[in-house]
Amino acid sequence: MTKKPALVRGENIWKEYHTGEKIVLQVLKGIDIEIREGEITVIVGPSGSGKSTLLHLLGGLDRPTEGKVFFDEKDIFAFSEEELAAFRNRTLGFVFQFHHLLPEFTALENVCMPALIGGKARKSAFTKAEKVLFEVGLDGRLENKPNQLSGGEQQRVAVARALMNDPQIVLADEPSGNLDEESGLNLHKLLVSLSEKRGLTFVIATHNPDLAKRAHRVLRLTDGRLQGGRTP
Repeated sequence: MTKKPALVRGENIWKEYHTGEKIVLQVLKGIDIEIREGEITVIVGPSGSGKSTLLHLLGGLDRPTEGKVFFDEKDIFAFSEEELAAFRNRTLGFVFQFHHLLPEFTALENVCMPALIGGKARKSAFTKAEKVLFEVGLDGRLENKPNQLSGGEQQRVAVARALMNDPQIVLADEPSGNLDEESGLNLHKLLVSLSEKRGLTFVIATHNPDLAKRAHRVLRLTDGRLQGGRTP
């Protein structure tokens, strides 16, 4: 099998936090990572191992203490803050364990947000959002607010929101961690289907063995260091 090109590449990534006078917490310790285009890469590891931190750095939500992150061979931390924000909006999608939907808005309005923030016209944004909600199986829930949706449906809205600007990569942090088993399995199937249908790249931090089983690659993060797992 031909090895797919790296869409995202991290070089010698260190991340540390100062928790008090002279106390330094090293979370990531010299991580090298390649994320291949069109693949689902799962990062596993115990709680506190740095999985969320690594996702945030790969997505430009935080900056490393040392090291670089390249997207299509461009150093994303060489961007200005404005350029980095535009890059995140245009190129990346994010799904978190807690869906972070805006409670006062409908599913349709929540999904529209990334497009509206990116400057897209309201009418075209709403038309696109309807199509994306249909794609994730929620065409009958357009006008429902989050408190009128099940946990699994809320997370599907979050997935649709992540897809709204047709990102090249989706970063997901424990996406099924707050769901019951059946809803979690359905979400996993949806993510695999989206990857196959759209050729979409996913990087997913999870404890869930079912989701890891469905991935193209599994990497293990332990004590701030990354180890290669299985590669089918």
